[in-house]
Amino acid sequence: MRIDSDNVINTWLLEAKKSHKACKSSSLSDALPILRRLLASKVLVDISLPELHKNREIIQRKHLFLMFARESGYSSWAKFKQVIILNAQSKQVLLPSRLELKNAGYPTLWFASLIEAEEYALQHAGRVIVVGEQAAWLPK
Repeated sequence: MRIDSDNVINTWLLEAKKSHKACKSSSLSDALPILRRLLASKVLVDISLPELHKNREIIQRKHLFLMFARESGYSSWAKFKQVIILNAQSKQVLLPSRLELKNAGYPTLWFASLIEAEEYALQHAGRVIVVGEQAAWLPK
């Protein structure tokens, strides 16, 4: 499927669906990364990772939308959705980081913070993708 301004919201909906399925999975390697992201983005508070893993049924799709928004620097899904739509109208499609990295190619360099990645990008061109608290640099 070609992702353009007409179906970019559907792409985010599909990403939420896949993430929701992954966090409910009995496979730790599928569930834990999403559960950690939910906790790191403070979507769910006052619960530990082991408790959240035991009670995965409390996670709803709305929690994943809020996680995406907070990871992108917005306080709510509604605000983030508006930004996605506005960017799509100006032909700047804003995609989930998983999809951005899927076709990134080689090399993809990872940094502990956005600041470090942006400093590297200034020196070497390319673009920066934020993934949680970390960032990846992709060549042009």
